[in-house]
Amino acid sequence: MGQLVLAAKVTHVPSLMLSEQPGSPLRAARQAAVASLRELGRRAKERGVTSFVVFDTHWLSNFGYHINANARHRGSFTSHEAPQMIQDLSYDLPGDTCLAQAIAGRAADTGLNVIAHEVASLGLEYGTIVPMHYMNPDGFAKVVSVASPLFTSFEESRILGEATRRAIDQSGERVAILASGSLSHRLWPNKKLGPEAWTSVASEFNRQVDLRVLELWQGRRYREFLDMLPDYATKCNGEGGMADTIMLFAALGWTDYSGPAEQLCDYFPSSGSGQVNVEFHVEA
Repeated sequence: MGQLVLAAKVTHVPSLMLSEQPGSPLRAARQAAVASLRELGRRAKERGVTSFVVFDTHWLSNFGYHINANARHRGSFTSHEAPQMIQDLSYDLPGDTCLAQAIAGRAADTGLNVIAHEVASLGLEYGTIVPMHYMNPDGFAKVVSVASPLFTSFEESRILGEATRRAIDQSGERVAILASGSLSHRLWPNKKLGPEAWTSVASEFNRQVDLRVLELWQGRRYREFLDMLPDYATKCNGEGGMADTIMLFAALGWTDYSGPAEQLCDYFPSSGSGQVNVEFHVEA
């Protein structure tokens, strides 16, 4: 039997990469976030993680749910939206075809339209590449990337999260699930992309709700959070509809989950969005 041994909400913002470039105006600005991603990677290795499942809100699909089931993920990535931040970033990671196919199969059992693809030219998006760059740089664990559909429902994302957990439990893997995406995600308009883009959230309302969400997580008040999640995703401009967070909590057991949330870095803004790294501890 398989086991979920690590679960986390993580940031994937390209400014993480920019903060490590010599001479960058953001040099070391994301040091705490980078360090906490590396710490999650250390914990994953320590717990014997064999596969990462990444719910990637930067892999947005128009038609149905998609999973990258390639046996090997290999390429050089330049971001089409921010090539000055992520440029020629090489990755070479093992995939987990069996687990990807199993997730699709368990979802299909419920009638959900999910396709697991083995297509060599299907690369990873930076919602997966960036966390793996820090957490899994030597490819010690296999990687499954799951897209976030644009035209879906809250309930469908919950079903896929539950199917993911069933597939994990029935596998022989020790798995880490990552919800890769922001908290609130209202970005600064182009004319305001000055220094404040890196130091403030674009909406004070969004910032206040993000901080309240972190309080609820710290207090293990997950039922209240899940009750507000549909409105939170809509009113705070959720990245990918916050599908990653929906799927994460569904995989954790939804309102049955009661484990501690450990915030690993300070909440921080990036391009107007709200970002954080949080581990949701699961029982051994």
